[in-house]
Amino acid sequence: MQRSLTEGSIPAVLFRFSLPILFANILQSLNGSVNSIWVGRYLGEAALTATSNANTVMFLLIGAAFGVALAATILIGQSIGANNLAETRRVVGTSASFFAAISVAMAVAGLLLCRPLLVAMATPADSVDLAVAYMRVIFLALPCLYMYAFVMGVLRGAGDSKTPFYFMLLSVGIDIALNPVFIFGLGPIPRLGIAGSALATFVAQAVSLFALIRHLYRRRHILCLHRDELPLLKPDWSVVATLVRKGLPMSAQMLVLSLSGVLMITLVNRFGVDTTAAFGAALQIWNYIQMPAFAVAMGLSAMTAQNVGAGKWDRVARTARVGVLYSVLLTGSIVALLELLDTRVYALFLPEGSGALAIAGHLNRIATGSFIFFGVSVALFGVVRAAGAVIAPLVILSIALLAVRFPLAELLLERYRADAIWWSFPVSSALAATLALLYYRHGSWRHAHMMSAVKP
Repeated sequence: MQRSLTEGSIPAVLFRFSLPILFANILQSLNGSVNSIWVGRYLGEAALTATSNANTVMFLLIGAAFGVALAATILIGQSIGANNLAETRRVVGTSASFFAAISVAMAVAGLLLCRPLLVAMATPADSVDLAVAYMRVIFLALPCLYMYAFVMGVLRGAGDSKTPFYFMLLSVGIDIALNPVFIFGLGPIPRLGIAGSALATFVAQAVSLFALIRHLYRRRHILCLHRDELPLLKPDWSVVATLVRKGLPMSAQMLVLSLSGVLMITLVNRFGVDTTAAFGAALQIWNYIQMPAFAVAMGLSAMTAQNVGAGKWDRVARTARVGVLYSVLLTGSIVALLELLDTRVYALFLPEGSGALAIAGHLNRIATGSFIFFGVSVALFGVVRAAGAVIAPLVILSIALLAVRFPLAELLLERYRADAIWWSFPVSSALAATLALLYYRHGSWRHAHMMSAVKP
């Protein structure tokens, strides 16, 4: 096997590997933004508020399985780095079965819990039914969405970031094309409203997943399991134990992010539909701001995992330095551009003359710069997690987002109103970056292990 992430110039390899991930993430966010434009501009603020609250809940439940997929990706990367194809396929088989089971369980949980969660979040009453209609379709599609993300993660762990990008392009194209058709109806297709937006996502992901799997088998990809290898789908309990032991803390990290989002939007909802709509529009913009940091972090995880498997620790350290620099430069550039554009960007998501526009511009000036700090912590978490250290990132995120961000905002809410919410973002993000840097420099993450079964 070619170990493309363990050789060559680190800046060039990281750039080439991360760029398709960045483009794929941008496409995914563009897809969500286009959906929000259709919903917000043509179905109104209540519908946009519904999708904002619904997406927060879905992220909370989807995050519960995220760590399992990431643990599998890291295991695959380390096995590839160690040049151990048999171990790689063993991990792929068990992970696929385990991940499919989790996806079904989470779909059922989402269908049962969506309305109670929305009510607990103080979702505006005129948006609750819309949000439930949207979420029911998405959760029915959840197994397909999970498996699509899993296959893409496996490919990236094996050093292939281009194939996931090409099929993300297919998925986004289908979703964007079908959104107005399903929302407004066309010919025999009935008008489905906000549920039509979710159905377009369902169809796009299902078609792309089928096409991706067919492509991999036609190209005889090294990670494909053939008929004589189907017994590998039977769970190997040593792999399952690692997925649970390492995956649960990483899932918990996503749950901390999701729970923080739920708590913050609960505070935002206290100020009415305009403020919540402004925050929903800001979340769309923030998705783009985070894209470079997430792309670099995913590239760092794949490169670190392969280099750990190959025993190239000096290369791991140099990769981390380059990754942090990339994250700061890319995120900082986007933050500066958004500061110049101001409310013109938010006008894409909000009706002309809406009172939410001024609110969105104000929160942008206060909170957007916090993502530079966020990028630093995400990059360093990508490195240490790929070595097997999963507890420290969880502790750091919990301190910054749950012990500082939400309590600080709530404590100052009566005095500073919504500004207390906006200012809590840069304060907590700077704290997370500081703690992540201290752990990277002085922590014991270099002595962590994923599983003993990964042999050179």
